[in-house]
Amino acid sequence: MQITPSILTADFCHLGKILDEAIDAGIDWIHMDVMDGNWVINRTITFGPAIIRSVREKLGPDIFIDCHLMIKNAEETWNQYVDAGVNMIIAHIEAVDDFPQFIKTLQGEGIQVGCVLNPDTSASEVLPLIADLDLVLVMSVVPGKGGQSFMPEMENKVRIFRKHIDEQINTGGRHTKLMIDGGIKSHNAALVSEWGIDIAVVGSGLINNTNSLKSNLKSIYDALNN
Repeated sequence: MQITPSILTADFCHLGKILDEAIDAGIDWIHMDVMDGNWVINRTITFGPAIIRSVREKLGPDIFIDCHLMIKNAEETWNQYVDAGVNMIIAHIEAVDDFPQFIKTLQGEGIQVGCVLNPDTSASEVLPLIADLDLVLVMSVVPGKGGQSFMPEMENKVRIFRKHIDEQINTGGRHTKLMIDGGIKSHNAALVSEWGIDIAVVGSGLINNTNSLKSNLKSIYDALNN
């Protein structure tokens, strides 16, 4: 299972240093959480294309950057994030009116597309799209709501997607990746890996004021290996 840091918990005054630590630790995928102050439950505003552009310029072309859009108007504004340098746009099934067209439009421009669903959204809402998606992201917390714990009840949803994706791959279809985000730390990383997750987004479990990012990443991989 691959680990990608969410920079949302970082001290932005030291963002460049944190990114250097991530690359030095072997990270090659960065997750960017964009909230517009309207769609998420707590009305949080995070950052926009300007920060993403700075991160891209800092990291260069070889690091993969995805952008998780927790916004109302992804269909109208996705190109701003692509112009800023992201490799993949991940948008919410609950917030995009015509997801098949959204996929077609972005992939037509050479951009990878992911679909994310909230904890209370059924897997059945996304299953018809998987043949065309580059990634499915299962939220294991409610987006934008602070102080939450990891939701182990997401296991069934993850396993539904894993089974569907494996069947798709075995019949020559797309190698859609399966990602999870929310409350992932060293104590539960092995659990979600066993469920069949390909990529885990980790925020405070990697970037905090207690230990270095490299030390936290080692703890997670030690837990996976044990």
